[in-house]
Amino acid sequence: MARKMIAVVAAGAVALAPVAPAFAGTGLEDRVERLTGEGGLAGAVARVDDGRRGFTVKAGTAERGTGRPMVGSDARFRVGSMTKPVVAVTVMRLAERGKVRLGAPVETYLPGVIRGKGGVDGRKIKVRDLLRQTSGLADFTQAADWSKIPQDYLAIALAQKPTPYGRFAYSNTNYLVLGMVIDAVTGKDFRQVSRELVLEPLRMRDTYWPKRGELGIRGEHAHTYGINPVDPGAGVVDVTRLPGYEFGASGGLVSTPEDLNRFWQGVFGGRAVSAKSLRAMTADPVAVGEKGWPPQARYGYGMARVRLACGTVWMHGGGVPGVSVLSGRSATGRRATVYVTGSAEGERHEHLTDAFEAAVCR
Repeated sequence: MARKMIAVVAAGAVALAPVAPAFAGTGLEDRVERLTGEGGLAGAVARVDDGRRGFTVKAGTAERGTGRPMVGSDARFRVGSMTKPVVAVTVMRLAERGKVRLGAPVETYLPGVIRGKGGVDGRKIKVRDLLRQTSGLADFTQAADWSKIPQDYLAIALAQKPTPYGRFAYSNTNYLVLGMVIDAVTGKDFRQVSRELVLEPLRMRDTYWPKRGELGIRGEHAHTYGINPVDPGAGVVDVTRLPGYEFGASGGLVSTPEDLNRFWQGVFGGRAVSAKSLRAMTADPVAVGEKGWPPQARYGYGMARVRLACGTVWMHGGGVPGVSVLSGRSATGRRATVYVTGSAEGERHEHLTDAFEAAVCR
């Protein structure tokens, strides 16, 4: 599979493009409509929550060729790397219970497991390195053959050339390993642990982990359109049915815009983690410095700090074939999630970031 398409499979970096210059003249409705009009995407949804008020803007169709209106903000979609903030909060909840130490080597919890090319060694990598994307672990999605699943994704990553330890390098492998750490310290699957510690307490009732072999999306949802990683030569096709279980802790969740906004409210409102844990997640973010991210972006524990028109916003992006999403919270407490049922690249990418900025800032 081509490198470009592999990157879309579970990487939030795909959905975090440089933010467009300050805008003027049109509102959120126009920006969402531009995604499906000028942008040519099938459907787009923006959900905004501010205090007790909330509203939804949508455009396009839920299924090409049917005329069916686009679904609302309570319908489900694959969130891709918006999974990572949920996994990060799960790890912080375990740290609060003394089951995980953020400064401990990964070797403590996965003895002998992390040994790879170029001197990669779990005795040197700390849990917080995984959270902040500074471990040096190569991204398994860059080398996996998605026509052959399941695979040993960690083994694939460990056979690749590592990135420099201590420097930000976005890698889905970091969260793959965090899922393994959660499994090891709890004796349960990380999916169950995240449900118990994050999804259920925050009343994210429409969010779920796909089961092994499950291809469809439960409940109301839109069809999604993109390049199928198994057959990229076919061009843009309906990719609603995907093996979401394989995306795991790095990008496997299915959720709704309303649930994602509840997540941000819970994290920053004191219901998801303690004030001490939130400070740890946000106090010392590492400079990103990678192409495709806003110039001043910094990455904390499972979420990025960016500067938009309204100031500081903590957020994350996500992308799988057929979906691109941006979701986050402003310093004033406004939460917003915007997603499209297609891959947002190039000008579409700019339109998506423009719509998100309008949603979270206005």
